[in-house]
Amino acid sequence: MNYSQSEENYIKSIYHLQGDSKNVSTNELAEELHTRPASVTDMLKKLKAKKLLHYEKYQGFRLSTEGKKVALSIIRRHRLWEYFLSVKLQFAWDEIHEVAEELEHVSSKKLIDKLDEYLGFPKFDPHGDPIPDQLGKIATTDHILLTELTANQIAEVSSVANQSAAMLDMLKHNNIGIGTRIEVKKKFPFDHSLEIKIRNLPAFTISERLAQNIYVKYVKK
Repeated sequence: MNYSQSEENYIKSIYHLQGDSKNVSTNELAEELHTRPASVTDMLKKLKAKKLLHYEKYQGFRLSTEGKKVALSIIRRHRLWEYFLSVKLQFAWDEIHEVAEELEHVSSKKLIDKLDEYLGFPKFDPHGDPIPDQLGKIATTDHILLTELTANQIAEVSSVANQSAAMLDMLKHNNIGIGTRIEVKKKFPFDHSLEIKIRNLPAFTISERLAQNIYVKYVKK
């Protein structure tokens, strides 16, 4: 079954908001999509009629098994296009998300499967997010927030939580990308900022807010 672009945007947003099992409220979704709660309610009724979500008024909602399947298909398309734009077309890290938002609505399964094969079946997109396979299975990675990294331990950036253009621009300014090796030299109790060291660059300080959006995994020295 094909879905409208608006329906797909709702399905994907609900998937991200609900996490593993959380019920999502109308107001949460309205804020996420920058729309009115009344508009959200109308769409929820349509998605419920298509058996894509469990929805009871005033009790919140979450995707059904079929809804999750559709969401993972959309996310698969989005992240494969991000990989293609970054690796094959050399788009900048902070440019690919917006273009992939448009391309994700091209729903040809044959095209997406061929794209996946052409790219060599990548497991993660350029932001470090896992790419669902044809069956909707997602690779897992053992990572922690940069704020949790032990001092003087070297780790590698594995993914970024906030992928807004402003955040990615900040990371780019600080020479931080997926795969960048980082060592925390000092944690400041006053404002919880971190002094970090990257490659041959002088140590510098980043804010707690920035660090809380960077996931890393331990590597051997």
